[in-house]
Amino acid sequence: MKKQNGFTLIELVVVIIILGILAVTAAPKFINLQSDAKASTVSGLEAAAKGGDSLIHSKSLISGNETQGSGASTPPTVTVDSAGTTVLLNYGHATAAWTNSLANVLDINVSLESASDDTTEWVYDTATNVVYFYPQGINSPEASSAPGTCYVKYENGLTSATAGTFAITSLTTGC
Repeated sequence: MKKQNGFTLIELVVVIIILGILAVTAAPKFINLQSDAKASTVSGLEAAAKGGDSLIHSKSLISGNETQGSGASTPPTVTVDSAGTTVLLNYGHATAAWTNSLANVLDINVSLESASDDTTEWVYDTATNVVYFYPQGINSPEASSAPGTCYVKYENGLTSATAGTFAITSLTTGC
């Protein structure tokens, strides 16, 4: 009698099926592409906001209104396009508001957090001198329970041309 060496075709097929099942169940735990994509998108929005602010601040310097606050009797603005679209300023930077300010700086599909509109890519929430932008489906950073940790924070709390806080930051730990 001849002794058999090697594996049968059925044994090889069973091993391949088992490896396929392991790959389908284990791979997503090691490769979290959705989280990485959200974090990259948030970082991209932060860069876009910083770039937009740089342009707005430059226009403010050219206009000579970088020393005027948003509370002035005639609030300072800069025109951003040939159609006459303006951005409200607070000491040379866009005010921390969506309407008449960041809406004219950023080109993103966004809805107000309280609007419950799940058709937009981004949601925004406001606090005093702060606007948070975060991807749809993520909790608001201002939520009282389980605040989100995947957002871009636009803060313009300047109280003069040299005092107060201005920052554009992001947090991606919860994406």
